[in-house]
Amino acid sequence: MGAFPSRETAKLSTCKMAAHHRQNAAGRRKVQVSYVIRDEVEKYNRNGVNALQLDPALNRLFTAGRDSIIRIWSVNQHKQDPYIASMEHHTDWVNDIVLCCNGKTLISASSDTTVKVWNAHKGFCMSTLRTHKDYVKALAYAKDKELVASAGLDRQIFLWDVNTLTALTASNNTVTTSSLSGNKDSIYSLAMNQMGTVIVSGSTEKVLRVWDPRTCAKLMKLKGHTDNVKSLLLNRDGTQCLSGSSDGTIRLWSLGQQRCIATYRVHDEGVWALQANEAFTHVYSGGRDRKVYCTDLRNPDIRVLICEEKAPVLKMELDRSADPPPAIWVSSTKSSVNKWSLKGIHNFRASGDYDNDCSSPVTPLCSQPEQVIKGGASIIQCHILNDKRHILTKDTNNNVAYWDVLKACKGEDLGKVEFDEEIKKRFKMVYVPNWFSVDLKTGMLTITLDESDCFAAWVSAKDAGFTSPDGSDPKLNLGGLLLQALLEFWPRTHINPMDEEENEVNHVNGEQENRIQKGNGYFQVPPHTPVIFGEAGGRTLFRLLCRDSGGETESMLLNETVPQWVIDITVDKNMPKFNKIPFYLQPHSSSGAKTLKKDRLSASDMLQVRKVMEHVYEKIINLDNESQTTSSSTNDKPSEQEKEEDMAVLAEEKIELLCQDQVGLLATPSELGSHYFSHLQHSHPQAVSHGLGPNGIITPILAPTHRFSTQTWTSEQ
Repeated sequence: MGAFPSRETAKLSTCKMAAHHRQNAAGRRKVQVSYVIRDEVEKYNRNGVNALQLDPALNRLFTAGRDSIIRIWSVNQHKQDPYIASMEHHTDWVNDIVLCCNGKTLISASSDTTVKVWNAHKGFCMSTLRTHKDYVKALAYAKDKELVASAGLDRQIFLWDVNTLTALTASNNTVTTSSLSGNKDSIYSLAMNQMGTVIVSGSTEKVLRVWDPRTCAKLMKLKGHTDNVKSLLLNRDGTQCLSGSSDGTIRLWSLGQQRCIATYRVHDEGVWALQANEAFTHVYSGGRDRKVYCTDLRNPDIRVLICEEKAPVLKMELDRSADPPPAIWVSSTKSSVNKWSLKGIHNFRASGDYDNDCSSPVTPLCSQPEQVIKGGASIIQCHILNDKRHILTKDTNNNVAYWDVLKACKGEDLGKVEFDEEIKKRFKMVYVPNWFSVDLKTGMLTITLDESDCFAAWVSAKDAGFTSPDGSDPKLNLGGLLLQALLEFWPRTHINPMDEEENEVNHVNGEQENRIQKGNGYFQVPPHTPVIFGEAGGRTLFRLLCRDSGGETESMLLNETVPQWVIDITVDKNMPKFNKIPFYLQPHSSSGAKTLKKDRLSASDMLQVRKVMEHVYEKIINLDNESQTTSSSTNDKPSEQEKEEDMAVLAEEKIELLCQDQVGLLATPSELGSHYFSHLQHSHPQAVSHGLGPNGIITPILAPTHRFSTQTWTSEQ
């Protein structure tokens, strides 16, 4: 097969640990900020489980999947709660895992484009490999050599020496990897034999490509499948290969003869998962049709339907504690993982009661799993309410929930209610621009903030339910406040209002810490909230928990990673500036009132309708004298607040406000404080024409005596 290549002849690339592998900020794409709204401890798989690994020595099962979390479970059936721990560092689906070094090390591959190295016993991430440029879909492991291969949608295969990976430290943070190139399509499956002499990849190219990992030499290309190759297995000495494909077939290949020697048509649909016994005489298969079969490779007519899952099968793991295997663990696109007994499988064969006719319905060997690792619900539907602060979601159990995006928490569990009805019920007559996006790929709410629209939404403090210390009602920028809350524990964002002299005095009294201003002064997000900095397009740069941003290492990495647009808000406290938008206010043609002199008014992006009506009442209709007469007849002089309230009530009784001839839905006077004209943009006057359009909410007032309309200023472009 050839000698091990020298460093000069092997294709080399380098990668470093997560903490020390940062691209130059100037060379990066635009950086976004995301966070996940979730419980502090997520005990249950919240989505489909893509990968399984069994540690028979410690009786532990590792599961990894679409909620980005790797979990460790006890498979000792006497334990009432099998959950042991979670391993969290990935930010997207975990697609594959392998246990190495006799269970001490775990390697994981993810759609966040990284491969991670974990201490499996203690459950922490030791290093991150960032060599791949796209989703990493598959791993392969050669036990005798402690060699791992990774591959994915970037068509690249990288080889990693596990002992080198586990020895990485902050000072020794470079690792050399060989790369296997030649794949012309995205790789979805990978296999390496135990001795580390052969590696095979499967892809959407529909062929199997074979290499010698010791020399990186291409050995052969095997054709036969008519669709994506989703699963691969090699026998110990690397002479035979099994492949499962979306074309619905399993094929057995002789690598010596470089050809397919048998085709098994066991499933009705795509085959996504394969396992084989040690002797490579029986194959266990599962896939889209939800059925798990055991087939005798020597006699294809002998096959047994072991079980039928409730969802398409993604992965299987044989319990190899005995030979033949006593059980098989099966995961699917549902969040639960099942253990099925194989104990009766030989009795089936002996009696001849096996499935040798695909057309006839067969009773599964098992009707119930032997053990279940229970999964949790996954969010599958969401609707951003028009206040652009709250979200309604529906999960796989049909439960509806109400979430607060600003405070990063669940507001209320609503149970099994009608989703569309609940959306209608919670509709508010208010316009707030879009300022965030939502992703459900992990089965939890991931909120992303982008520089382009993060600061678009302004609301008044009172309408948002916040009180100011001085009793005023300032306009608040939702995106700005949220960024400040997410980075509240980062020391660089803290403000100490004291001068140096006071600082020294209070430091002696131990009061300094309490005087430091943190966060935004209005609300906090849960400290366990994961915060993710990533490039637009999905490549993660840094993930940390909100509360950990005060740590020395995390603080240093934030200095390197946080983009300038976030620094401006959180560190320099430069809140976005309002845009002054010019507009006209005119009597409506139907009112019969005389047209006013065309004075151009101006307001910031966010203008409360109530304020416009008060302006009309006070400055144009000039009924102010009437209210003064009313109030002077009483002995008590009204306060400023009472005056404001009186004016608001009178304005509500007298005025109807239209925008571009459109009147919104009827609203009660008490609701008016929460209605806005937003973004009266002079460049898009036509956009104002609808009450819920991007330029404002129009509210008619009960018993109107005067009608006024607004027009956006269009003469200046």
